[in-house]
Formats: sequence, structure tokens, C-alpha cells
Amino acid sequence: MAAAASLIELPPLTTLTVVRDDAAAALTQAEQLVAENRHDEAVDSLKALWADVRSDAALALRQRLALSWAEMYRGNLGDSAELLAHADAIVQSPRFDAADRAEVLYRHGCVALKSADVPEATSLFTRALELNEHAPRPRPLLSAHAHEWRSRCHQFRRDWDAAARDAERSLELATRAGDEPSQAHALFQASCIAERRRDWLVARCYAEEALGLYRKHGDLLSSARVLNNLGGIDFLLGDVVSAEQNLGTAVETAAAVGSNADLAQSVNTLAHVYLRTGRPAEARVRAQRAVELLTDRTDFRDELGNAQLVVAKSLAAEGRHALAADWFDGAEQTFEALGSTSHLATAWLAGGDLARETGDLEAAADLYRRAADSLQDVHL
Repeated sequence: MAAAASLIELPPLTTLTVVRDDAAAALTQAEQLVAENRHDEAVDSLKALWADVRSDAALALRQRLALSWAEMYRGNLGDSAELLAHADAIVQSPRFDAADRAEVLYRHGCVALKSADVPEATSLFTRALELNEHAPRPRPLLSAHAHEWRSRCHQFRRDWDAAARDAERSLELATRAGDEPSQAHALFQASCIAERRRDWLVARCYAEEALGLYRKHGDLLSSARVLNNLGGIDFLLGDVVSAEQNLGTAVETAAAVGSNADLAQSVNTLAHVYLRTGRPAEARVRAQRAVELLTDRTDFRDELGNAQLVVAKSLAAEGRHALAADWFDGAEQTFEALGSTSHLATAWLAGGDLARETGDLEAAADLYRRAADSLQDVHL
């Protein structure tokens, strides 16, 4: 009797199976929240699930990957990297294959790019592509996503040919897999590349195609992002009315979704339009709002610096040169932290214009010389 009483009574196998099935179903629902860009809700759901999935390696990996993705888009890059480190430890088990390990490498690359570590991100995406290619069961969509994100790396470094090749390969793989949201992502990158190459009609065509797919699948956040770019392209093509309409819709959509970072980008693009059409006071107010929304987002330093430049240029247009100089200095510091020479060139050119307006020709010449060696690829 004493020996029998010391035994631990285990739950029936059917009970364990039901618990696992319930946890898997709840995890699938949380992953869907991530797919719908409802990142705050997703984080809450995924964290609550950890106790139920941590003892199951397959479910634990899915939870770590989904939570890291949501945290990355909330701007919590350190938390995202820690979650991926745990995911990396999980996939070293023999029960996982090379494609699983490639998936984790790809996610690490995304965090690296968000952190503006472009060389590391490029390397990680390349390694993920190679590992997935040699996996027993390669995942075409994983390769499509890695090519799309590596295209962003090439764009950052102004290697337009390489960027276009990766975007085209991403589109090819996504189309072959029949995944329209992934096709839209690739088309969006193709639009960005065409815009930087000044092929604005081509850029608009790709953007409109991407927008149609995003709307078809109810992806409001991606729709807001494309509308923001479409507004900028329309302005570059000389259609101010259409530009303001698209940007207004982008602002409304981003606000409805609740993404402050995307709201800031649309608000700042609209500020650009106001500045370029002789409305500096309106531009300044909107750009300052964008700065407020992005101040704590290290993953949006490019947009933060652009907003600071719009404030500086608006103040200069209003004749408030001392304040404008302070904002130019802030933009330069932001772009230095970003590590982008093209953005720095934009700041130096704008600072040179201000120095010239205030009569400091020597300082203006120095700033123009500093910008001359860098390719200014930001047109708006």
C-alpha cells in the first residue's frame, strides 16, 4: 500500500492530447493576429500561451517566432532578438531540419535590418537562402521572404541591380506558390526600387498592383504603407491633388490600425508635400507630430531624420534660421546613427542651403562638398 501511494498518477494520454490540441488551436489564433498586424493583441495572447506550449518543442518554436515578430514590429528589437536566440536553441534539436534553422536565420536578419545593421542582415538572409535550398524539404515562401528582405538591404546600399534581382526572384517564388500577400510584398519592393531609379510611372504601376492585393486580403497596415508611397510618387509626377488624396487616406488608415510608426510616415510625407507647395507652417506642424511619434523608435531612424529635416526646412522658410539650424543638427545626428550616407548627404545639402541663405558661404561650400561624394537618392 505504501509503495502504491507513492506513485504519481499521470493524466490519461487522451487528456494530454486534448490539452495540446487546445494549445495548438490558441497558438494558431495568436499567429493570425500577427499576420493581421494586430501586434499588441498578439503579444498578450502569445505571452499567455507560453506556459501551455513550452514543453512541446514544435509549439514552443512557433510561439517564439510569432512573439519575436510581433515585438520587432512594436520596436522592441532587443526583446525580439532574445526570443530568436531561444528559438535558435530549440531548432538545434535533431527533430528539426535545415529549413527550420533557415527560418530562424531569416528572422534574425529582419531584426538586424530593423537595427540598421545592413551587412549582418545581408549575410543572415544569404545564409538562410543557402540553408533552405539544401534542406530536405525547402520552403519556397521562406526563400521568397528572404529575397524580399535582402532586396531592402541592397536598396539601403543603393545597389539597385541587386535589389531588383532579389525583388524579381521573390515575386517569382511567391507567384509560383500562389501566395498573393507575399506577391504584394515583392511588388512593393519593386515599386520602391523603380522610384529610387526615377522610373516613377513604373513605380506607380507596381504600387497600385500591390495595393490591389493588400486590399483584397484585408491588409490595412500594408495598404497604408503603399498609399503613403503612392502619394509621394503622385507628387513626383506632378499630380498634387492625387498625392494629397492618397496621403490623406494613408493617414486615416494607419490611424485606424493604430500603428504610430506608419501614421508618422504618412503624416511626414504629407508634410513634405505642404513644404514643397509653399505651406511651411502646415508642413512644420505635421512634421513635428511625426517626430513626436517616432522619437523612441530606433527602427525608424530614417523617417525620424526626414521629419526633423522637414521641420528645419519649414522653419528656414519661415525665416526662423536659428531654430532651423538646431533641427538640421538633430537630423544629421539621427542619420549618423542610422549609418546611411545618402541620408546624410540630404541633410548636408539642406544645411548648405540654410548656411547660404544666412550669408555663411564658407560653411555652405563645406557642406556641399561633404554631400558631393554621396549619392542623393531620397527624392521626396
